[in-house]
Amino acid sequence: MKIFCIGRNYVDHAKELKNPVPKQPLVFMKPITALLKDNKPFYYPDFSKEIHFEAELVIKMSRHAKHVDVKFAHKYFDEIAVGIDFTARDLQNALKAKGHPWEIAKGFDGSAPISQFVPLNSLKNTENINFSLKQNGEEKQNGFSQDLIFNFSYLIHHISKYILLQKGDYIFTGTPAGVGPVSIGDELELFLEDELMLTCAVK
Repeated sequence: MKIFCIGRNYVDHAKELKNPVPKQPLVFMKPITALLKDNKPFYYPDFSKEIHFEAELVIKMSRHAKHVDVKFAHKYFDEIAVGIDFTARDLQNALKAKGHPWEIAKGFDGSAPISQFVPLNSLKNTENINFSLKQNGEEKQNGFSQDLIFNFSYLIHHISKYILLQKGDYIFTGTPAGVGPVSIGDELELFLEDELMLTCAVK
């Protein structure tokens, strides 16, 4: 099983971090040890002083995909979840400044809390899926899948050109604007449409 993630896939998020809007998907990966399931708490790591939350829609591959055309890509997934891409922003910025890879700032243990998956066809509007994140009861992020720079189908098409997507692989599809730091004692809540799907206490 593999975990693919897409960076800067919402225009407003790219701008808030003063990054250029990409012309092709920015793909990186997290190891399976990054996954945090069943509403388990996130333990703040001692190697960072600036951990940021990034709420995302996550799709799960329902079959193997290799060199998939965009027009057929919708046939390769049928479940969706919400997740958090926790990022050690201070570590990431230091690595980027040196031109070094920044996997350790994204892929550390527990950096990918994820909800249960639900059938895509159970949602009210599969063409424009709404999701949001609250921090201590205050909404910080609210996004719509229609605003993705590269939609689900294009992501499957793009990744499958280079790497075999296998049944059960996850794709974290990108975060909207509003990312911010977490502190010990915070509680994060993620919603899919209006349904609470994930809670994550920071300890």
